[in-house]
Amino acid sequence: MPRAWLNTGTYRGVALLLFLLLVFPLVILSLLIEVLIFGIFAMSLDLLMGYTGPVSFGHAAFFGLGAYLVGFISKNYSSNLLITLPLVLASVTAVAWLVGFFALRTSGIYFLMITLAFAQMLFGLAIKWTPVTGGSDGLAGVPRPMIGLGDLAWSFGTNFRFYYLVLVAFLLSWWLLQRLVSSPFGHTLRGIKENEERMAALGYDTRRFKTTAFILAGVFAGLAGVLFSHFNFHVGPEVLYWTMSGQVLIMVIIGGAGTLTGPVLGAALVRLLPSYVSSYTDRWQTIMGLVFMAFVLFAREGIISLWRKRDRMTG
Repeated sequence: MPRAWLNTGTYRGVALLLFLLLVFPLVILSLLIEVLIFGIFAMSLDLLMGYTGPVSFGHAAFFGLGAYLVGFISKNYSSNLLITLPLVLASVTAVAWLVGFFALRTSGIYFLMITLAFAQMLFGLAIKWTPVTGGSDGLAGVPRPMIGLGDLAWSFGTNFRFYYLVLVAFLLSWWLLQRLVSSPFGHTLRGIKENEERMAALGYDTRRFKTTAFILAGVFAGLAGVLFSHFNFHVGPEVLYWTMSGQVLIMVIIGGAGTLTGPVLGAALVRLLPSYVSSYTDRWQTIMGLVFMAFVLFAREGIISLWRKRDRMTG
């Protein structure tokens, strides 16, 4: 990591945030868990949208698929993460490859519509397949996860323990994605986003790179869904609905696409602001709308652009 970057206000801010997340969850523990889960979800979409280019309006499909799969397995078989996590992520990988195989043969609005259609198909399946999904009521009683081998087991039954599990998952996801986008693979994705025709002329198999990015985005979204299901002790069809895809899309746009920190900040704003504002007024949705409009008009590159402007002014 360059020494010059270590001396910036951005590094100090991230270090302070990490310290607070580790030591002072305090009374907003549940909200912090939600922010971290949706931070993973938003980063997963940003890998596809911010670094590769395609805008998906059905990303909730992988989030909901991960949530439903872990809910079903945990309720009926085992909540051991050493069993459930590989099974769920392998399943999400297979589904993401299948969807990407067809969706990435299109582009623009057609790609957006295909991903939306697939998510809505899963939503309909969740509503109709009552013996497995619980129908419109969803799956209730999803247990908290545990990790164990033989007689050695560690349960994440309390919110405090579960918080640190989510924090570790978030930090690992951020680190892996950061390494990924900083690698030659990540630079290739940026090149495809900027000019796919030129990258193809240089000999790159752009569809293969985009498919890989699509699969990775789906896997990280599935991981977020796993944590969300365990956190709420319940998973319902709303996690597959188009509004969930719209919500994570707003997080990425508000935070700043093409960065990993921006979508996390967007997730924090979208999840925390309603809780804070609704305690003072019933018109919190109007205020949220005004906040989003302000970002569109005055900070089109998102929260992260305001942070960078502050660093330039203070630096």
